[in-house]
Amino acid sequence: MNSYLRSLPASLIGKDRQKWLAAAIAASVLALSFLMGQRASYLWLGLIVAGIGGILLLARPVLGVFAIALVALLPRVELGTGTEVNLNPVTLLIPVVTVVWLLSVVLKRRLELASSPANRPLVLFLGAGLISLLIGRTTWDPMVPLSDNFLLVQLAQWAIFAFSALAFWLAANLIKNEATLKTMTTVFLLVAGTVAILRFVPGVDALVNRVVTLAFIRTPLWVLLVALGGGQLLFNPKLSAPWRIFLGVVLLVAVYYAFVHDTDADSNWVGLAAVLGSLVWLRFPRLRWPAAILVLILVVLGFLFPALYEFAGGDQEWTESGASRLLLIERVIDVTLRNPITGLGPAAYRPYANMTPLKYLGAYWLEPAVNSHNNYVDLFAHGGLVGLGLFLWYMAAIARLAWRLKRRFDRGFAAGYVNGILAAWASVMVIMLLLDWFLPFVYNVGFAGFQASVLVWLFMGGLVALDNIDSKLKNED
Repeated sequence: MNSYLRSLPASLIGKDRQKWLAAAIAASVLALSFLMGQRASYLWLGLIVAGIGGILLLARPVLGVFAIALVALLPRVELGTGTEVNLNPVTLLIPVVTVVWLLSVVLKRRLELASSPANRPLVLFLGAGLISLLIGRTTWDPMVPLSDNFLLVQLAQWAIFAFSALAFWLAANLIKNEATLKTMTTVFLLVAGTVAILRFVPGVDALVNRVVTLAFIRTPLWVLLVALGGGQLLFNPKLSAPWRIFLGVVLLVAVYYAFVHDTDADSNWVGLAAVLGSLVWLRFPRLRWPAAILVLILVVLGFLFPALYEFAGGDQEWTESGASRLLLIERVIDVTLRNPITGLGPAAYRPYANMTPLKYLGAYWLEPAVNSHNNYVDLFAHGGLVGLGLFLWYMAAIARLAWRLKRRFDRGFAAGYVNGILAAWASVMVIMLLLDWFLPFVYNVGFAGFQASVLVWLFMGGLVALDNIDSKLKNED
């Protein structure tokens, strides 16, 4: 494990800047500590942290990527906005890091953007979201009431799209070498993995749960943790024994959490099953045909689907959740057909869907507060066929890039990383069917869930960084 952390000072701070940076930080701490002694408060403490962080970010903007990953995990802080939407530190940090990055580019007078086939569809997706918002507001049905702050809610929904894209681009552009990507992955696995273990230690679990963010009860966090950890275990033969033991324990904890502790949340065990299945499929190509034949036999004999159905909760779970979700999806699609091309605009389907009472079995909701609980349906409602199509284009570009890199790296850290992201990609495509996990609906999973989904976007950006790093090294040779 120590060999993983050895490269941190050299790769992140740089020997040539260590002396003056240390002096600046020391002077700032002394000055601000004196000020804190005069006017102690959480506000001044926050200003001290922000000041030191600003100095570090200006010196090494890549530290912002690490900060995003860590702040998404802890601490648990929510910031009220006066609306139904609450923010958290990671939603504030992303635009700050973006501004610092752009400022550093201006100061250096050199703009080098990481090339990626995913850039174009992502830019178009964000633009299409704004166009859908404008069209939706222009063509709004006057019979559908709007709250005074609904435009802020819509902008918050678009901000989730934009902040996800920014996290992707920050990682893609600020990570300049494999050592930094390796360190970021190490830090994430170490922090998230340790917390995952401590959450099941009696006497410690309650304290840990009060400190960490809600990312740890969201499926994308567990998907990414298992994908990156499993990728290193299966594809990195240079991994040290302590790291193998640690990651093995983390995977066991994750499997226990998804398949034993919290089976009521179908997204957890379905998501982890998709990750583990993808990793095995990628690592052991000789097992693919036997596994496919075995699955086919189980389906033909009528064992597989009934077994999965019962594990998921059977008739009771279907009555309580499954069938009702189909009713919600039907309602959202129905109202979106008012404008299927560009959709109703970000978050706009909620007021439309709430106009008509909803009846399910013996229940009758006059104001149903509809969520589709399906990311693909949500994206269709937010941006229509255009928005959904652009998003699928982006995901296809990521898959093609990962598959190309898989052929380039066959072992070592890079191979584990690439295959891990491929497995995470496959799982994300599956769990999006079950809830708005990857691009949260502002009224449902929202910014609280964004703390987990942004991590997947961040590490997908690392995939682009790895591609550009490798291409640069080849050009130099």
